[in-house]
Amino acid sequence: MNDLHITEEQVKSLYETRFIKVFDLQYAEGKHYYDATRRNKEDLVAIKSEEEFKNMLPDAVTCIVVLKTPGEEPRLLMSYEYRYPTGHYLLSPPAGLIDPEDREADQPQVVTAKREILEETGITVKDTDRVYTVNPCLFSTPGMTDESNALVAAVVDVPDLSILKQTGAVGSERFDGFALLTEADARAVLKNGRDSNGHYYSVYTWAALLYFTAGLWKE
Repeated sequence: MNDLHITEEQVKSLYETRFIKVFDLQYAEGKHYYDATRRNKEDLVAIKSEEEFKNMLPDAVTCIVVLKTPGEEPRLLMSYEYRYPTGHYLLSPPAGLIDPEDREADQPQVVTAKREILEETGITVKDTDRVYTVNPCLFSTPGMTDESNALVAAVVDVPDLSILKQTGAVGSERFDGFALLTEADARAVLKNGRDSNGHYYSVYTWAALLYFTAGLWKE
């Protein structure tokens, strides 16, 4: 049982902007826990009921994109995306926030994934391609934020790799090329804990690498 359930009355706003908010979760008298979030107060995960928690949509979607080209070994598609808090371009899978209109779709995670793949890679996912949810909601670092991502896999047939492009970046997004990893390449990155530039990467990159090298996308 959750004996620390927090009500909306126990939540105090400390800082709010369009893109990020900080709330004080006053879980007991004189006790405070701070939550950095994209969500509005009424949609905080901490105050959701058991049923709401079990059925919540994540904030964003991370895509595990496997490309199959004629006569070539399947490859995991990654990008080098600039991550402002680290000050570097990091090896990253395509990803993006679930838009309000996506939430009304039958499969919000899949709809978001298709859009983000198109924007960040130039690839249009076809009806004949396999696109499915691997995990509907994973929390990033719940010790400081309620932010969450779904994992969606897309196994896409493409005629060649010349269709790849990064001209669809929006807002603060900045890219510096693609990484097309064979299974052996992905295993090396997993084993080293760094990309080919010697840089660390996010846990969602690690999840995509692991899913690909485990061959789960083939099932």
